[in-house]
Amino acid sequence: MSNEYTPDLVTLISDDGEEIEFEILDIIENDEGKFYVLYPYYENPADSVNDSGEYYIFEVQEVDGEEELAEIDDDEKLDRIAAIFEENYNSELYDDED
Repeated sequence: MSNEYTPDLVTLISDDGEEIEFEILDIIENDEGKFYVLYPYYENPADSVNDSGEYYIFEVQEVDGEEELAEIDDDEKLDRIAAIFEENYNSELYDDED
């Protein structure tokens, strides 16, 4: 049995047409909508050394029956979703220590 971790990945296309791969850290669904919390994915771990460590939160919008990820323009909403993610993330860390 393999204990190798395989992350859930999603590829986004930048405004410049560049494909950027992200690991899905969390999917949050609440009364405000559905949100993806993403972190840049590096196939080679050494490449992540210079990464800023920032994660990104996108809101899911349905366009022609398809889900699309969009930036969140409302800073207060972004802060609320970030707080939910950080609470989830920290509780998972502490659960893993038990």
